[in-house]
Amino acid sequence: MFDFRLKVFHTVAKRLSFTKAAKELFITQPAVTKHIKEIENYLNIKVFERKGSQILLTPAGKILLDHTEALFSIYRELEFELNTITKNYNGRLRIGASTTIAQYILPQLLAGFHQKFGHIKVSLINGNTEKIEAELQANTIDLGIIEGKTKKSNFKYEEFIKDEIVLVANSQHPLVKKQPISLETLKTVPILLREQGSGTLEVIDHHLKNTALKTSDLSLEMELGSTESIKNYLYHSNSVAFLSIHSVFKELKNNDFSILDVADLNIGRHFYFIQPQGQTDPLSELFKKFALHYNFK
Repeated sequence: MFDFRLKVFHTVAKRLSFTKAAKELFITQPAVTKHIKEIENYLNIKVFERKGSQILLTPAGKILLDHTEALFSIYRELEFELNTITKNYNGRLRIGASTTIAQYILPQLLAGFHQKFGHIKVSLINGNTEKIEAELQANTIDLGIIEGKTKKSNFKYEEFIKDEIVLVANSQHPLVKKQPISLETLKTVPILLREQGSGTLEVIDHHLKNTALKTSDLSLEMELGSTESIKNYLYHSNSVAFLSIHSVFKELKNNDFSILDVADLNIGRHFYFIQPQGQTDPLSELFKKFALHYNFK
């Protein structure tokens, strides 16, 4: 880190505790106070304020936090780029990814990775979240990328990128002109769903539980085993489907599909890197760093 004082500030700002920051950074609490004081003296403005026993960011502190996180991102990218010069990477990396990620996220990412690290041989398998977890447990892949964060304690999860699951229909669907639709209307519309074990289905089910609906309340027309099958079905029917926004960019741009807004329902999620607890290997770490810095277009 180029400026440890910014690291101290960032840790205090995230924990809102000088004591917790000192423990996390393995320094004393007076040292934390000294670093924060030096920042405030240099900037000639307070970045924290006390309200009783609480520590809060001032408006200036919030601005400093935003810029500090941007700087840290630049630092990480700089360190990553310099490390790629000093190390000769080769070997084989086995990746398993949920279907949506394998089809719509990874192709361009893998092409960029190959251009930069051509000596690394990459293989990719795809399947639903349950399959990827099973492949990891069997040690047939090194790194998984899945659509939902399950609760299995034998895995560690790291956030990759954000996603949104949206309700889509072909652009001629009668409901396109009647938006937003209510949850009660949603119950009556023929809907396509992914198969059991799908990360997308798991996330939909979780979010519906926070409303008056359950997945079982929906008017299921058919279960299909892939996003592409669902998309092709939608072209020829008046059914609807919940799909990742990443999977329908082209159809939305071409006005083949439309998003149906559902009142009081927003389904956001993250895609996650997943590995067995305690397992690390250099090529997986390299790929994760590359992916996190990749500029998706």
